[in-house]
Amino acid sequence: MLTIMASCWLCRQPLWHSQHGVCSVCLRHLPALPPCCPRCGLPGGQPLRPCGRCLQKPPPWQALTAVGDYRPPLSTLLKQFKFHAKTELAPLLARLILLRWLAGYRQYAYRDSPLWRRPEIVLSVPLHRRRQWARGFNQTALLAAPLARWLGCRYQPLALRRSRPTRIQQRLNAAARRHNLHDAFSCSIALTGKRVALLDDVVTTGSTVAEISRLLLARGAADVQIWCVCRTL
Repeated sequence: MLTIMASCWLCRQPLWHSQHGVCSVCLRHLPALPPCCPRCGLPGGQPLRPCGRCLQKPPPWQALTAVGDYRPPLSTLLKQFKFHAKTELAPLLARLILLRWLAGYRQYAYRDSPLWRRPEIVLSVPLHRRRQWARGFNQTALLAAPLARWLGCRYQPLALRRSRPTRIQQRLNAAARRHNLHDAFSCSIALTGKRVALLDDVVTTGSTVAEISRLLLARGAADVQIWCVCRTL
């Protein structure tokens, strides 16, 4: 009987653990993030403390976890996943998020820091039904489901809804992005006292996750963490 071994998505060498998606060598050689603020995820001087920007004007979420900057090889994997329907990449990308979050969790857990708490509910940034129909799937939902399962959290795939279509964010400046997303989302569940992890594939200006974070906090969430594959630096 012929056995076909899975190969690493990056170097194409055979994988011992096929579900990992990338080999240990490629994992170790992913481009390292510079020291980043644990709250906004942007470069900052003290990786264990909020940066000056967040001290003066904090974002509505409490912590941000990103695997890396939006550049190869992560950007290449995301484009294959998102625009070429390579949905088999979802477990790999979700695992990279988990490994990055666990590294931060180990740093902060002993401090009982509000910046890094284990979530109770996992949510994903929704697509409008027309865009999801055209794409065939919601990429953030495919990331959220395995993460919730691995962490033993509840995943609520229908809790968030994009109530009206919006223009594509990448084509807008920061001010237009904020206006574009105003009242674009709704949440159908109460989150009183719950710690929430919100999944997105890429965070650029943060307008989308900021709008949703404000909505979740208004629904009673105790804190909101943002988890993403890439944070545009």
